[in-house]
Amino acid sequence: MSDIAQPTAQADRKGIYGWMMFDWATQPFHTLIITFVFAPYFTSHIASTPVKGQEIWGYATGLGGLAIALLAPVLGAIADSTGPRKPWIVFFSIFGVVGCWLLWYAAPGTDSITIAVIGVVLGLIGMEFAAVFNNAMMPDLVPRSHLGRLSGSAWALGYIGGIISLVLVLGFMSATPESGKTLFGLTPILGLDAATYEGDRASGPLTSLWYVIFVLPMFLFTPDAHKRMSHSGAVMRGLRELGNTLRKLPAQRSYFSYLISSMLYRDGLNALYAFGGIYAAGVLGWSIIQIGVFGILAALTGVFGGWLGGKADDRYGPKAVVSIGIIILTLCCLVIVSTSKTEVFFISVGDSDAPSSLPTIIFYVAGCLIGAAGAALQAASRTLLVDQVEPERVTEAFGLYALSGKATTFVGPLLIAQATGMFDSQRVGVTPVIALFVLGIILLPFVRSAHSKPA
Repeated sequence: MSDIAQPTAQADRKGIYGWMMFDWATQPFHTLIITFVFAPYFTSHIASTPVKGQEIWGYATGLGGLAIALLAPVLGAIADSTGPRKPWIVFFSIFGVVGCWLLWYAAPGTDSITIAVIGVVLGLIGMEFAAVFNNAMMPDLVPRSHLGRLSGSAWALGYIGGIISLVLVLGFMSATPESGKTLFGLTPILGLDAATYEGDRASGPLTSLWYVIFVLPMFLFTPDAHKRMSHSGAVMRGLRELGNTLRKLPAQRSYFSYLISSMLYRDGLNALYAFGGIYAAGVLGWSIIQIGVFGILAALTGVFGGWLGGKADDRYGPKAVVSIGIIILTLCCLVIVSTSKTEVFFISVGDSDAPSSLPTIIFYVAGCLIGAAGAALQAASRTLLVDQVEPERVTEAFGLYALSGKATTFVGPLLIAQATGMFDSQRVGVTPVIALFVLGIILLPFVRSAHSKPA
């Protein structure tokens, strides 16, 4: 395995906070679009049925994941050859902003399915690729001993941004057609029509504007890598270097094991986030506002989880944080699939005429644990990857990291889509997530970090 990466320089305070603001800028995409607002709206009001909606959503997110899996390592290798990462972030940000804005035009009815799918795919490609190059800037900002704290704090900051954006949508924009009022009992701002769910659809343009505004500190204050080579011939150089890396990869036991492990457990986590709101809408019958409140609670615990996970990362190492996070997420998934309107742990607790509040309470508790464990897991995962490579290959590594995360990201949603369609059940449809977590943790003993003893 390669020596542990060390940064060549340290950024000033403005540069560090500018880099952290990227997580703040992108989090509404995951909070509003992928999980708590637009995804449940899509399955409940655009698709013909919630089951069909979950199936189509799986194919849409799977298609975006496939595009990322095919291109991320190649572009990462090219970026390492040329140096600067910000031009790549600008390029892919355009796709993300345009994709999110398109979601406004996805009005209720099946005629809007196509435009919704196009918007989601473009948004995924844009935001995920931008994150690849932003993550690659991390090792040059602080010493290795502070990477865990930096990654965890950035993730916590992102969750705070997600909470605020969710409160804005639920409190001032999204209203139920029955009451015409938002979560705060207000008439939607800007004349948004509750009958056509304009508040839910406005989550797309809000995400675009939020990103454009809050990504600016990263561009203005965070130092970028110096130009290394001319762009002329960069594609061939990048492909050649990537080929060399891939040929040597199986011999690097720690690096190779980590890429496979993260491919599995991050796919499980992404699928859990993508289908959590959809599951709550279809199985528990929750409204968008109920799902949003659930999202706020999960994000609040995510802030704590990201911060605490960063502290634990610096003290105990990222591998320990990742391992504990996977265990918690697996247990939460088992709880979720055993819960419905009338069941908890597959035990009846009420009926349709006299429903119990226990399933809702259990689902809220599980969501809070998922928020905390998921934030810590994702933040520590970035740190653990840096421990596998040399500084000059870090963008390529994050490209391979995106490949490992997306190589099965399109498989995970597709498996959920197929299982949902085959069994005509949302509960059975999400069970592949559990298998992905279990397979992911099996490979972690072969991975070492800066805190590990040499293998």
